[in-house]
Amino acid sequence: MITVTEVTATAGTLKRLSDEGVSIWLDDLSRKRIESGNLAELVDTRNVVGVTTNPSIFQAAIGSGEGYEQQLADLAVRKVTVEEAVRMMTTADVRAAADILRPVYDATGGRDGRVSIEVDPRLAHNTEATIAEAKQLAWLVDRSNVMIKIPATKAGLPAITEVIGEGISVNVTLIFSLERYREVMDAYLAGLEKAKAAGIDLATIHSVASFFVSRVDSEIDKRLTAIGTDEALALKGKAALANARLAYEAYEEVFSGDRWTGLTSAKANKQRPLWASTGVKDPSYKDTLYVDELVAPGTVNTMPEATLNATADHGDIHGDTVTGGYAQARADLDAVERLGISYDVVVKQLEDEGVAKFEVAWQDLLDAVAKSLSSKGVDGE
Repeated sequence: MITVTEVTATAGTLKRLSDEGVSIWLDDLSRKRIESGNLAELVDTRNVVGVTTNPSIFQAAIGSGEGYEQQLADLAVRKVTVEEAVRMMTTADVRAAADILRPVYDATGGRDGRVSIEVDPRLAHNTEATIAEAKQLAWLVDRSNVMIKIPATKAGLPAITEVIGEGISVNVTLIFSLERYREVMDAYLAGLEKAKAAGIDLATIHSVASFFVSRVDSEIDKRLTAIGTDEALALKGKAALANARLAYEAYEEVFSGDRWTGLTSAKANKQRPLWASTGVKDPSYKDTLYVDELVAPGTVNTMPEATLNATADHGDIHGDTVTGGYAQARADLDAVERLGISYDVVVKQLEDEGVAKFEVAWQDLLDAVAKSLSSKGVDGE
């Protein structure tokens, strides 16, 4: 449990981050975290105002079995399919988390207090199935503060427009490239225009665009190391921040343009950039790098608990670290490109790998649940 002394010592850093306009969301969820009171505690003491989940998070939580034994037994008695069992467990967790965060949602007018749940990653390249799954998940969770996560694949873009157009709040995930990010914002605006035409209150629709950070450095740093020159090595650890900063520049541009201005009279909400994959992968980098250096108003930073704790303990929050750095960001990415590392190739690879990793995690989860159901006398078919 977090002690009063720890809260007093660490709340200052996290409060400074929040005061700079960064919403702190937790990138993790489990039945144990909910039932132990830990999630509520993080909301009360660590400025956590939202939760994100993904197939890997659920695979780790449900795969362990801890906290799910009774529900698994009940589902086995009902002879449900494996996929139904997984959806019943994941939506139950998201619903419970949404209830914990409901006071935050009410206090912020729906801006925060959000819990995200992802469509089946195997549908990432199927527009119609993604739309159907998103609507089904919104219905199953049945909480106004849920966000449905849709991947920013080519097939995901029209799904984003359609789901937003239905009045469902969306967390767009797996964004790596600046070009795709602009397409995501365009899909969001198209969805708002569709919702407006249908008479839906735009004030009730919220969205975030999850722009992935650390994975960009992991891939580009690997290529820089292989080149091995002093010039290449000096660029390590710069590409991810540069990419994210230029994404924020694009956000500022789109949400001050004429098309956006036409929606503000209908009380539309901006689609906030969300910094995802903010846990540092390279141990030689400061463990709060992707928090300290991505502070900008109107953003979300979703952190694994280790990063949250590190930020609370020794984060260096010293104002906006994004908007003054666009020229340097462009220079850093240009320098990487000049060394023969193709930005387009890297971001395409990262998107493909991101979808594939979530598909594997989802299959592992299905396999683990199938085994559990089978052990209780049900074959799960």
